[in-house]
Amino acid sequence: MSDHYEVVFSTFLRDDTPATVLAALRWHMGIDDEAPDDLDPDDHPYPLLLPGQPRLPGGDIVSLHRTVQEFTSSGTRYEWELFVRIYWVDDLTLYLDALLELIAPHVARRGYGGYIRDEYDIEMTTFNFHDGTYDPVEI
Repeated sequence: MSDHYEVVFSTFLRDDTPATVLAALRWHMGIDDEAPDDLDPDDHPYPLLLPGQPRLPGGDIVSLHRTVQEFTSSGTRYEWELFVRIYWVDDLTLYLDALLELIAPHVARRGYGGYIRDEYDIEMTTFNFHDGTYDPVEI
């Protein structure tokens, strides 16, 4: 019997996030059909952020879009809004670090960036980003 998890990514990526990282995220979300050539298939064997089984209240959600964050005297400042809430079987948790490593160098704001929680647990393990990296996640 497998364990199941609610996985949430809720963070902003800098506007200068490389096109290759954005392409990898779009592939993981099922927006693009083919994986980018530079994505390591050992770390990213298949799309991991696909909405699927509607077992979470409210259903699965995946969203990546460029948003206006503020208007300044030098112009408009944009960031990429990344929000994912999906249901994972435990086998997918093997690739969580690869996803966190993909986005960590491009996170726009330090601190909270999402969480993973066993579907029957009230405790969650948060993803915390800082200085281009993240705190290790123990599941």
